[in-house]
Amino acid sequence: MARPQPQGIKFREPPIFERGTVGRSGASLSPLDVPDIDPAAHFGALARKEAAGLPEVSEPEAFRHFVRLSQWNFCIDSQLYPLGSCTMKYNPKINEWAARIPGFLKMHPETPDELVQGSLEVMWHVQQMLSAVSGMDACSLQPSAGAQGELTGLMMMRAYHESKGRSPKKVFIPESAHGTNPASCALNGLVAVKIEKNPGGIVTPQEVLAAIEREGGDDVFGLMITNPNTLGVYEKHLPEIIEVVHGKGGLVYGDGANTNAIMGHARPGDIGVDVIHINLHKTFTTPHGGGGPGSGPVCFKKHLEPFQPGPVLVRKDDGTFAFDRDRPQSIGRLRAFYGNFGMFIRAYTYLREMGGEGLKMASALAVLNARYLWAMLKDTYAAPVPEACMHEVVLSDVDLEKATGVKTLDVAKRLLDYGFHAPTIYFPLVVPGALMIEPTETETKETLDEFIDAMKAIAREAQEDPALVKGAPHNTVVGRLDEARAARQPRLRWRPEAR
Repeated sequence: MARPQPQGIKFREPPIFERGTVGRSGASLSPLDVPDIDPAAHFGALARKEAAGLPEVSEPEAFRHFVRLSQWNFCIDSQLYPLGSCTMKYNPKINEWAARIPGFLKMHPETPDELVQGSLEVMWHVQQMLSAVSGMDACSLQPSAGAQGELTGLMMMRAYHESKGRSPKKVFIPESAHGTNPASCALNGLVAVKIEKNPGGIVTPQEVLAAIEREGGDDVFGLMITNPNTLGVYEKHLPEIIEVVHGKGGLVYGDGANTNAIMGHARPGDIGVDVIHINLHKTFTTPHGGGGPGSGPVCFKKHLEPFQPGPVLVRKDDGTFAFDRDRPQSIGRLRAFYGNFGMFIRAYTYLREMGGEGLKMASALAVLNARYLWAMLKDTYAAPVPEACMHEVVLSDVDLEKATGVKTLDVAKRLLDYGFHAPTIYFPLVVPGALMIEPTETETKETLDEFIDAMKAIAREAQEDPALVKGAPHNTVVGRLDEARAARQPRLRWRPEAR
């Protein structure tokens, strides 16, 4: 039986402003070798009336403070981080080494093209490799995140329709698609039309056609669909669905955030998807969350190529690389400069290391790990759809809460006592009491077994001692917080009177 894991010393660390004392210092500075100046005379009204109140601490105090704070944070380098959809994947450390090679790290984005040929060549190769993985004809690295990739793809689709003399507005989106899709529609002046989830969790061509016909049938901008979807299952009817949408004059946007489930096995472009974004942080091991920034390149078919963001990185006839700024049909820039370059280096390093067979194996292992969790936990926690999952497992606490009063949040908090970060909870929204777990391809069976044991132990505790679970966590530095109060009355700034 799994036992709560964290042991040893856990420091209660106050803000650094509450450490130290007047006159203490961790630095030794030489005497001033410039004339002393009266700040009030020099700055006038801008001069401070009182000292800044900076902490006065020794070097050990400062160093211990930040080390102790770091020990409060859960991280992928210490244990499984099973967030679904967002995916906190282990990032090979060689990627970080490559991104810190001085020539890459210190490159200024305003450097002329002819002086950064190596960097441009890396970007060009990343574009080619992502196009190959997705089955598309071209790629733009500009978007800074998956959501911006969505925005970019819809802008390109809108420009395409306008070039044909059309201005349709209706975008059809299954409930099992990613939640940012409707927001991207709104930003583009489009109307999101929901296709409701069915018991099987997989969209059918008949449902798509019925939704189009209900809306009049002649104002079809396109379809946005996530595959595998947020229920973790594969949209096996997608070729027929694409045929329906194309037949109505629409285009198909494939949300490729879950490419890590299919790369090397299926290519969206091969079945007719027109444009797709790929999250480098999810599939190609660039950092995510606090380790960002993000990167959400878009890959697209030839008919959308004229409308891609500009300037466009091209390889010239003489083999050199440059940005082509003569793109009259381009939707324009999406951001300053050309994308988050450090993320491209990390992704390039991973792609070159893995190769096609390695990427295929990675997605196979991601699916295998998730299906193992699904098989081991679906009888303890309810499975909302009958289909076997792909890369992520969606479970529900509906039966557990009905029997014990223990809710999803309680299960998530109790997992901290067992040494695991919580999975994504209450998402997807179409699943009551959802627990979304994504183990990724890098976790071992031994780690997965420990997680399974912890989840089953919590289910037993809920039956035998529900108050124990509802009061969790018990072994962490900070116990159960009043999250509603923290959201409504946040204290974001330390003030002396709060001591």
